[in-house]
Amino acid sequence: MSLTVPPDLLEQAQRGKIDNTAFLACIRDSLPFAWSLVSDLARRREATGAEFVDNLVAPPDEAAYGQLFRALASTSIREALENHFGVRLAFQNCHRVAVFDPAADKAYAEFTSPEAQILNQTPELVNC
Repeated sequence: MSLTVPPDLLEQAQRGKIDNTAFLACIRDSLPFAWSLVSDLARRREATGAEFVDNLVAPPDEAAYGQLFRALASTSIREALENHFGVRLAFQNCHRVAVFDPAADKAYAEFTSPEAQILNQTPELVNC
């Protein structure tokens, strides 16, 4: 399961429309490692004015890996994070999360290119 959904949020979804703030709280509470990582990266990008910043440190354990996978593999979760933090997200391998200025099309295209993916491979990451 990707998220731990409170009963009131489930009721909202069953009625057809959920509150965005409640959805973000559900993401934050269910996926604290992923939330914290994206939040920190967004803060760093904003502070430096860089086109993007990325994480090169592997998560501390399997649970943290799982949170990253769930957050970035779900379109609705990923879009909620992007909108909330005002960034564009990209993901390589099992832990290299990057946040981009939404206008940084060239940097985003380079980071997400097949060439960048191949160049980012290492034997240690084969089974991450």
